[in-house]
Amino acid sequence: MNLSLEGKRALVCGSTDGIGKACGMLMAERGAEIVLAARNEHKLQTTLEELSGSGHGIICADFDDQDDLKQKVTSHIAETGPVHILMNNTGGPHGGPLIEAEADEFEAAFRRHMIGNQYLAQAVVPGMKELGYGRIINILSTSVRQVIPGLGVSNSIRGAVAQWAKTLALELGPDGITVNNILPGYTNTERLKELLEKWAENANVTYDEMVESIAKKTSMRRIGEPKEIASAVPHMWIANSILLQTFAT
Repeated sequence: MNLSLEGKRALVCGSTDGIGKACGMLMAERGAEIVLAARNEHKLQTTLEELSGSGHGIICADFDDQDDLKQKVTSHIAETGPVHILMNNTGGPHGGPLIEAEADEFEAAFRRHMIGNQYLAQAVVPGMKELGYGRIINILSTSVRQVIPGLGVSNSIRGAVAQWAKTLALELGPDGITVNNILPGYTNTERLKELLEKWAENANVTYDEMVESIAKKTSMRRIGEPKEIASAVPHMWIANSILLQTFAT
């Protein structure tokens, strides 16, 4: 099985921390030119220096400003050429009971995830069609399969994005472009740490006790690591549409 990415360019979103960074590092190790996209320029520059190989670049953009994001990505592609791989990855909305969520929470999450992904796809797909090759990979959540208590807004929006991806896969498949979803379970990221701290406070237990409780719910009886989720990505650039679940709850 050839997992080389020599000659490929990948746009990796949310790529300065956690799963996004781990995926960008792995793809660079496999020979790809990486375009890192995130909102913190200092972290972008630091991550850029950590990548293997050469020819990499950055796009500093706020994923809560979708119009600016699309403009910067479109301009970058016009200047440097098309990308072969798009990885959609951005932080989820804060937790809380669904019944208490305000309308603006749904709107903000929908724009960040659904509209952001749509704009990015619109920016990269024309170039992928010209190349006759494209991979769109979405980092979602196991909540697509089974909702996670306390993440009402995220559960709702992630499910919508999953259906968006399935529809897009049918439309773009004839052009040699696949669309795949990766569904990470509990993974050792800053996002999860924030959630666990909040859950521990609400349950009146220690952070370590909450971590132990969550770990017991996973198939591996432990929290996953970002690099382990990243290891699933190579199958995405060689396979047809696959729905992959790792560290399932």
